[in-house]
Amino acid sequence: MVTIETVDTSQSSLPVGLEQRFQARYRVQPRLFRAPGRVNLIGEHTDYNDGFVMPAAIQFSCWVAASPREDNKLVIHSENLNQGVTVSLDDAKPLGDWSDYAVGAAVIPHRSGKRLKGANLLIRSEVPIGAGLSSSASIEVSVALAVLSLSGRHIDRKQLALWCQRAENEFAGMRCGIMDQFVACYGRGDHALKLDCRTLEYELLPLQADVEIVICNTMVKHKLAAGEYNIRRAQCEEGVRKLADVLPDIRALRDVSSIQLEQHRELLDPIVYRRCRHVVTEDERVQAAASALSKGDLRLFGKLMDESHESLRRDYEVSCAELDTMVELAHQQEGVLGARMTGGGFGGCTVNLVCTENAPAFQRTISDAYHNATGLLPEIYVCRASQGAEEVNRNSVTEAGNRSR
Repeated sequence: MVTIETVDTSQSSLPVGLEQRFQARYRVQPRLFRAPGRVNLIGEHTDYNDGFVMPAAIQFSCWVAASPREDNKLVIHSENLNQGVTVSLDDAKPLGDWSDYAVGAAVIPHRSGKRLKGANLLIRSEVPIGAGLSSSASIEVSVALAVLSLSGRHIDRKQLALWCQRAENEFAGMRCGIMDQFVACYGRGDHALKLDCRTLEYELLPLQADVEIVICNTMVKHKLAAGEYNIRRAQCEEGVRKLADVLPDIRALRDVSSIQLEQHRELLDPIVYRRCRHVVTEDERVQAAASALSKGDLRLFGKLMDESHESLRRDYEVSCAELDTMVELAHQQEGVLGARMTGGGFGGCTVNLVCTENAPAFQRTISDAYHNATGLLPEIYVCRASQGAEEVNRNSVTEAGNRSR
């Protein structure tokens, strides 16, 4: 059985003073845990359709300083929000706020038979909230890892990811797939991760040293995002029900080919057809992208990224003016191999594959161009694929304020 081990990592940057603030609050020395955010290189809105995705963990992490308690209470404080909550593991209920992600991540394994101890938790997240970089999964995985470890429960990473997905589904009310939690558990430095969301089989694919992952945060998040996400999922499920009348062996859109979809498109409402077309063709793009990456064909990989954005914009209709502007501006820059929206949509970030030699200029020029076009000041992150969830040895990390980023 694969277990979560304490590992050293040069990619971790402990937030300045986190341990000291924990000691001041709880009067005890903490253990330290982290889980990364993620960027999805290609394969959007396919995970909850049993399809294929290709994310990478990124350097931004949610950090949890933690210590065990003698009772069954979770005493949690978020430094980002300067808010706290105290609940019992035995009878905690969703509160409809940020705490649901943290509480659910502990309650779900507890109620699944692990019988956890209570814990004091101090949370500090570096993952931009609302940017489509999976800040919620990084909270869930880091908290679950912390409380399980404090209780002496070393568990399989796959089970950890599944519990955290349930926490988001059942406690936070977001019907997400498994991708975010899975890559937060299994990410590896300098690798993308191709995941089969049905079987949970995965493949780590090396990212070449002469390209950078550049994430462009549009700094907008439209309010309809959560509701529209659930609507899209329902539309996909309707498509499967209708297609199953003539394709009885299908369980999800992952089982439908482009040819089959075209043959039976008259069974579907036009909008449902377009939603299905995105998912079916996106699965095919992920497979092609994995082949391209394994062969070092980054030009083809970038072309598939571009096609993915167009499909998300036209067929799935989850882009927005700001995302489209950012992608259009990226294509005007030197050294850009591919650009697309990433995440659930309606704002958030784009992901861009940029030649390393062009990345500094890209970072400067895309920021100015986007500001001139929209009046908004974006945040641009030049990233490398990072390590997944871990307990961190204090001696292996440098406080974020003591080194340049």
